[in-house]
Amino acid sequence: MAANGRTARPTFGGALARAFLYSFLICLGIVVLYPLLWMALNGFKDNGQIFGDPFALPSRWTWGNYVQAWNRGVRDYLVSSLLVTVASAICTVLISAWTAYGLTRTPMPGKPLIVGLVLGGLMLSPTVALIPLVRMLQAIGLYNTYWALIILYTAFRIPFSTFLIRAYMLGLPKDLDEAARIDGASEGQIFWRIILPLCQPIIISCIILHVLFAWNEYLFAMVFTNGSAVQTLPVGLTSLMSKNGTNYGVVFAAMTISALPIVLLFFAAQRYFIRGLSEGIGK
Repeated sequence: MAANGRTARPTFGGALARAFLYSFLICLGIVVLYPLLWMALNGFKDNGQIFGDPFALPSRWTWGNYVQAWNRGVRDYLVSSLLVTVASAICTVLISAWTAYGLTRTPMPGKPLIVGLVLGGLMLSPTVALIPLVRMLQAIGLYNTYWALIILYTAFRIPFSTFLIRAYMLGLPKDLDEAARIDGASEGQIFWRIILPLCQPIIISCIILHVLFAWNEYLFAMVFTNGSAVQTLPVGLTSLMSKNGTNYGVVFAAMTISALPIVLLFFAAQRYFIRGLSEGIGK
């Protein structure tokens, strides 16, 4: 609003900047979405159409490729990935949130040292720990089970998730905690009923980041599982490609099915994802 009460008209430079920004975002969206669309469309083609013109629309929509991909193992791999991803995401977020609460809202001796030890887990390379982890999981009978992946995914993602949630909790007013304690609330009640609901944006952001990691993780899934019954999608798709390497339509269909849940999740929660990261990292 201008000083004389009239609405200020946008300048030519501002309009040009907005036009450039919108054009850039449209181009970026095309760069991101086109490979997914191309992969999904090629899942409806046979080999002749794929090699004849891979960038054209299908002349004959071969829906059977998706049916074959689903029946040849993608269904089982999808169930395994869902189970491992959901279980590890819940464990990671709950443990990280409770750890962040203790590091930000409760007094304890040596808190800076504890924070340093937790964040030091970010520097631990999973590759270096493979051999000891294999021996340990074999000794306790968890090798080639869902629990092996759930425990490992949870353990290696706790430091990063704790870092994000702790940064977010530092910006929450402590007056809420003190008022709740005066009313007789315990630490558990304060955490579950007050702090955790206020941390919803960063919690959703951590869940999305963990899902992206667990859904696409290949190294642990390959090393710690050796049977198709517990293999997740990344390893399962490799096996499927080796069996159907000449039928590229089925391969593209399987890849599309595996990517679809992640795409839908991100579009459904993108508002919370951006808000949580911007408020958490920016504090």
